[in-house]
Amino acid sequence: MYPDDKELLHLFRQPETREQAFTGIIKKYQEKLYWHIRRMVVDHDDTHDVLQNMFIKVWNALDNFREDSQLYTWLYRIATNESLTFLEQQKKRSAVSLSDVESNLSNKIMADRHFDSNKLEWKLQLAIQQLPEKQRIVFNLRYYDEMPYEEMSRVLETSEGALKASYHHAVKKIEDFIRNH
Repeated sequence: MYPDDKELLHLFRQPETREQAFTGIIKKYQEKLYWHIRRMVVDHDDTHDVLQNMFIKVWNALDNFREDSQLYTWLYRIATNESLTFLEQQKKRSAVSLSDVESNLSNKIMADRHFDSNKLEWKLQLAIQQLPEKQRIVFNLRYYDEMPYEEMSRVLETSEGALKASYHHAVKKIEDFIRNH
């Protein structure tokens, strides 16, 4: 079992236990953050790159973390922003529209050697990739991470009402996609 976040932050601020505490933070949150990022960028290798960049940012910024929010919320916000930055860079590098990047993400899903279009999980993944970016993020945080709207509001810096509306629209679009494909 990992120490609680307050203890990890306290240990991080001590020079002699700084690296050990950071390793504890990585071990505690790495898997959750990996899957959060993976649902956004899809590709395993890209996910590792984004996760690594995210943890570098965390290392550099953790001294300035004021604990206004939970560590978990702060980490998710950084992971979300890094993922969006990565997708934006891909879009610029390939000089294509975001819809082309999203289409490419769908193609990556279908190219997966485990892909089976008859399985509901794969249809769900394809449906999620059809959503606009904000709805996709909100759906993933709520459905997979079971994040409460209050927490999500701090991660995404958006009102709970807007998040509930985005989630509702996402669910409707996913249901339609699954029904029609």
